[in-house]
Amino acid sequence: MLRLAAASLAGTAVEFYDFFVYGTAAALVLGPLFFPTFSPLAGTLAAFGTFGAGFVARPLGSVLFGHIGDRRGRRPVLLVSLLLTGAATVAVGCLPTYGTIGTAAPVLLLVLRFLQGLGLGGEWGGAVLLATEHAPTGRRALWSSFPQVGPSLGFLLANGVMLGLSATLSDAQFASWGWRIPFWASGALAAAGLWLRRSVTESPLFLKIEDHARVPLAEVVRGHWRLVLLTAGALSVGYAVFYTVTTWSLAYATDRLGVSRTVMLVCVMATVVVQGVLTPLLALVGDRYGRRPLCLAGCAGMALWMFPMVALLSTGVPLLISLGFLEAMTAFITVFAVIAAYLPELYEPRVRCTGAAVGYNLGGVLGGALTPVVATALAEHGGRVPWGVGAYLTVLALLSLGCFALLPETRPLPVAVTEPAPG
Repeated sequence: MLRLAAASLAGTAVEFYDFFVYGTAAALVLGPLFFPTFSPLAGTLAAFGTFGAGFVARPLGSVLFGHIGDRRGRRPVLLVSLLLTGAATVAVGCLPTYGTIGTAAPVLLLVLRFLQGLGLGGEWGGAVLLATEHAPTGRRALWSSFPQVGPSLGFLLANGVMLGLSATLSDAQFASWGWRIPFWASGALAAAGLWLRRSVTESPLFLKIEDHARVPLAEVVRGHWRLVLLTAGALSVGYAVFYTVTTWSLAYATDRLGVSRTVMLVCVMATVVVQGVLTPLLALVGDRYGRRPLCLAGCAGMALWMFPMVALLSTGVPLLISLGFLEAMTAFITVFAVIAAYLPELYEPRVRCTGAAVGYNLGGVLGGALTPVVATALAEHGGRVPWGVGAYLTVLALLSLGCFALLPETRPLPVAVTEPAPG
């Protein structure tokens, strides 16, 4: 389990590094480089639009790789998805800007971002299913939380590289060539991830399935469509809060509040460190008390904290910004620490890779793809405090809370409870 957990964590860290480094670059530099004919606001919106294309691709990736995972096994998904995402990320770093090739530059940027999302859409399902289906029954949430730590590590790595470049390069150097370095680094990281995953064994539960689904997506749509919609709606606020904190806030604070890029990256990274540490601890709570109670508590926390968070952000004071982010991300990870166990347990094994991944990534479209664009537009028409952003996130939190309320608990009962009494 340790070897499998390490391989799952490393792979998700690499793939989310690729995904996050693009989001940070979109907030800081891609607008002027690829959309220079737009106004600063329109350029930022356009860059966030290409950012959103990755989320649109993720459900398609979950369908494609979910089909492979349900038909051919979970292990092939891990290898192919990592290779695809890594190649697309390196290609972004090699892409000429608008000043060199004109309108072809933003078009190619959009295509590469789409390929990134396609690979990431398959990654999550394969990684968490291998961890969940290898894990002992009473520790599924704990072992499946290791792939969930991967996004935190990927984010820290991506922003750590960006922070180092931001601190050592001038603005002109960073805009000219410095922003490309994090994308090029993905090649080495992907190679390391593939090396770690080479010895991962196939899921024992998959090997026991005798009647594999011929068209997993068709079975999911026919028999589990309500479950897919509920899980997508339930997860939407988590994505929205995460990308509000880690992506939109960078652009808002640097452009509107005059906070330095370096200070904002430090604030966000400190928050994500706490998130990574809390993930396995909260997963242990989920193994003991259930998945659904944590999800309900996390959504309630996000609903109550969104207005205070934007108020603290608008002060421009780093300590208060960090406090606002910390509370929001703690509520977020209370939900997402147990999701890697909860979603697979909701679906039968023969369509689990497709069903869990489609629900998870549709939540990304609802909450992650639109949030930076919507938040930017709402903040532009607001005052000093972007109350509209707080209202938008609060409504999403209440929607997610309602969806979780309609989902069943899945935590396995202790053996002493499920076995009949002797005699």
